[in-house]
Amino acid sequence: MFQGLRSHLLAAPDLARAKDWYARALGQAPYFDEPFYVGFNVGGFELGLVPDARPATGPGGGVAYWGVDDVAATHARLLALGATALEAPTEVGGGIVVASVVDPFGNTVGLIFNPHFVPAGAR
Repeated sequence: MFQGLRSHLLAAPDLARAKDWYARALGQAPYFDEPFYVGFNVGGFELGLVPDARPATGPGGGVAYWGVDDVAATHARLLALGATALEAPTEVGGGIVVASVVDPFGNTVGLIFNPHFVPAGAR
């Protein structure tokens, strides 16, 4: 049985640059920092940077949506840090807002505000 998202791994061919970009984007240093992998704890889930991976391309690739309090502000902040807009902040019904960007390394990063979703253990 699925227990929920644990890790989302992103390609980071320039690991030092990606580590710096994500540290600034997330506002925190990685908790795991080795030449073969860098991991950030994002609200109890892991965002991992892998230097020898390539970004997923083509149809059918999934997008991990990271929960944020303000999609528009976070979207704008990531664009200011050098990301490229993929999907502008859009209300998709019921107060749910989504957006996505492409990071400077070719990975898609999704953002979501969902007032109906309560993470396990937060009740």
